[in-house]
Amino acid sequence: MTRILVTRSMPGRVGPAVRELGEVEMRESNLPMSEDEMRRALAEFDIVLPTLGDRFSAGILAAVDQPRARLLANFGMGYNHIDVEAARARGIAVTNTPGAVTDATADIGMLLILMTCRRGGEGERMVRAGRWEGWHPTQMLGLHVTGKTLGIVGMGNIGQALARRCHFGFGMDVVYYTRTPKALDFPATPVDSLTALGAACDIVVSCVPGGAETRHMMGADLFAAMKPHAHFVNISRGDVVDEAALIAALSEGRIAGAGLDVYEFEPQVPQALLAMENVALLPHLGTATLEVRESMGMMAVENIRAFLAGAPLPNPV
Repeated sequence: MTRILVTRSMPGRVGPAVRELGEVEMRESNLPMSEDEMRRALAEFDIVLPTLGDRFSAGILAAVDQPRARLLANFGMGYNHIDVEAARARGIAVTNTPGAVTDATADIGMLLILMTCRRGGEGERMVRAGRWEGWHPTQMLGLHVTGKTLGIVGMGNIGQALARRCHFGFGMDVVYYTRTPKALDFPATPVDSLTALGAACDIVVSCVPGGAETRHMMGADLFAAMKPHAHFVNISRGDVVDEAALIAALSEGRIAGAGLDVYEFEPQVPQALLAMENVALLPHLGTATLEVRESMGMMAVENIRAFLAGAPLPNPV
């Protein structure tokens, strides 16, 4: 009997679907796996369904002499928590769940743009604390989003989905920086550097994948190039941003605000960010709808099903 380990509780119909595929063990904890748990997973299970926070590093993958596991069917599009090359070297395939996350993540990007530019989080805190004294002409003046210039870092599926929302919904001009040339179905202007993008835009949004190549991609140089009224939003991975450089730019008033759904040392959020009224903070809600999370889980199930059938994997990485 195929042994399958699912490392988190699964939404809706995903759990029953996985249980149809073999002898399934589901962790009760929603915390990241410990190193001991990951070594056991590789040694005792044929298939592991991990997710963000389960850091299957080269060291963990090398620590098991003869791993039983042959597939890491990752729940999520991002897989920078898995050393894919090290897994392949041990004969372990890795899959992910692309596509399902695009629109939900772009929606959160739009939410954060509005929250930080229009001071939504700050305003709600004021009301809840009983500090609102009523409307007046200069109350909580924010940045008018309509007609502004949006900068997208990483024009993949999510970046394009967000750019369409901003261009067609809010009349925004779109500027973008990407490593791979794109043929787009909406007006957008490419630039050849992050500093050029920062200088051109009122709002900059990170949509790049995580990993060694993009770690701290956005840091002091970008924030120095941005305008004092500009806002920065991150809906990608926390470690693509040099968090210390972002905090410095915000605390020194070199940029006006930020909207963050992810953090460099997640789930730890720096006290400096928590204390700033001009920063909108969300708990990694990018894909947090039942429909999307079910879709992600069912993609992982299809990857497992194909693996068991000896068929080509739908979503190899």
